[in-house]
Amino acid sequence: MSKEQGINETRIRVRYAETDQMGVVYHSNHFIWFEVGRVELLRQLGFSYKEMEEHDDCFIAVVDARCRYKAPVHYDDEIIVRTYLKHVREKVIHFAYELRSSDGARLLAEGETTHIVANAEMKPRRLPEKYLVVFRAAMLNHSSEN
Repeated sequence: MSKEQGINETRIRVRYAETDQMGVVYHSNHFIWFEVGRVELLRQLGFSYKEMEEHDDCFIAVVDARCRYKAPVHYDDEIIVRTYLKHVREKVIHFAYELRSSDGARLLAEGETTHIVANAEMKPRRLPEKYLVVFRAAMLNHSSEN
């Protein structure tokens, strides 16, 4: 696994429908973009949510979501959603996010989501070892970059 695999950067162009009456991105859209980043990080690590759910009866349900808004985002802005694993335990996964301007210079927002690992009946379960190993390696790669 290369160092870059510990972090995913996804580019998004803001759509008009994502803005409010003031022309600023409506606050809840940041959480949608966090999800986009999370899904792409998993794909970058070699698997998908769909595979986790269908093949391993492993769901990662959001139990906490936070966002700190630093600067407004407007229609047609291109942003970077930077996603990485902050902490992983057998039954809890914590992702972190940064929304940045397209040149990476300006921090627009930062956030975290905490997920419990559950089965299809939403009963807590352990994260299968094959995912735990990959997640921990991604965290090591991310921490070695800082």
